[in-house]
Amino acid sequence: MKPREPELALIFWIALAHGLSHFFQLVLPPLFPLLTAALDTGYAVLGGALALFYTVSGVAQTAAGFLVDRLGARRLLLAGIALMALAMFLFAALPGVPTLYLAAVLGGLGNSVFHPADLALLSNHVSARRLGHAFAMHGLGGSVGWVLAPLCVVPVAEVFGWRIAVATAGALGSIVLCVLAMRPELKVPVSPRSHSQALEQDVRLLLSLPVLRGFLFFALYAIGMMGFQTFAASASAQLYQVSLLVASGALSAFLIGNTLGIVAGGALAARTQRHGGIVALAMGTGVALALMLAAGAVPLALLLPVTAALGFAIGSVGPSRDVLIRALAPHHARGKVYGFVYSGLDVGGFVGPIVYGLVLDRALGAWVFGIAAAFLALAIPMLLGAQPASRQQTESLSDA
Repeated sequence: MKPREPELALIFWIALAHGLSHFFQLVLPPLFPLLTAALDTGYAVLGGALALFYTVSGVAQTAAGFLVDRLGARRLLLAGIALMALAMFLFAALPGVPTLYLAAVLGGLGNSVFHPADLALLSNHVSARRLGHAFAMHGLGGSVGWVLAPLCVVPVAEVFGWRIAVATAGALGSIVLCVLAMRPELKVPVSPRSHSQALEQDVRLLLSLPVLRGFLFFALYAIGMMGFQTFAASASAQLYQVSLLVASGALSAFLIGNTLGIVAGGALAARTQRHGGIVALAMGTGVALALMLAAGAVPLALLLPVTAALGFAIGSVGPSRDVLIRALAPHHARGKVYGFVYSGLDVGGFVGPIVYGLVLDRALGAWVFGIAAAFLALAIPMLLGAQPASRQQTESLSDA
């Protein structure tokens, strides 16, 4: 077997695991209209379960990063999939609001391991020249998981009922769990830690300015992305006075453009070392397009192409962004650094809906795009300013 084949296989299996995590995130939301009747409850209660899921995921993600560095990424990855599958089976077998919230806690704990485990495996065991492609495949896997979840769950629910649909998602997770447990590419050694690498130095690393700026980048970035991914359809309908069908088409165009951008961004990240320049240019382009939408300056005939271009610009940021984040962490601490900085996504996922919901309640659709653009613009200097001046400085963040 050629040396590169295990490396490519590792990339594939990690992308599959990431796709499964995103798949699980969107199993229940498409079923909410059925669940309100089945559980005799309202959307606010169901939304509260989602908020609990992401809160648990965000809080636990840093701890998951520590465990990745101590126990190995493979163990945590398999445990995360098992917990998310268990949450699906539990809710399908014992439907009810208390069980839903318990499932949200279990699912949130499972979801917390994926970024630190996935990215630590890729960073530590993929060669530098393929790292851009590896991060692109990781992001692409997540996007595909989001797309496939409603397409798989809703038809099953319509034919067999929502409980069978949820249990089917759990069964799918169990199958992937068994496949990944047998893959030799994931059985990589855990790097031993010296006595000098104590908890105090780990905490000092996470509280260092570069790592904190990385965390702030993801929090700001997530709030901006929430405006596009979750509220763009409603904002477009208000601002451009189009039907919900057209507005939803604009959202689909954004998601398709975002997926294509991830692929293109991976190819670009693999061919250059100017990752900061890619992030600044791509996010700057996204900010400009979002401001055009906010100003109402986009003709209706160009609404879909512009939103697709916006998605492409934002998507192309991902691989170079992940390469830059990798530079923040010494080899032995990548799990905890990834866990901490990516927990900013969950912070943004909690704050964003509140901000945009208040804006849309006042029929200020233009503000959705304007606020999203502002947060993306604020995120750019956070990431570019997070980079240590040298690799030696990176190592010293944990050894000092």
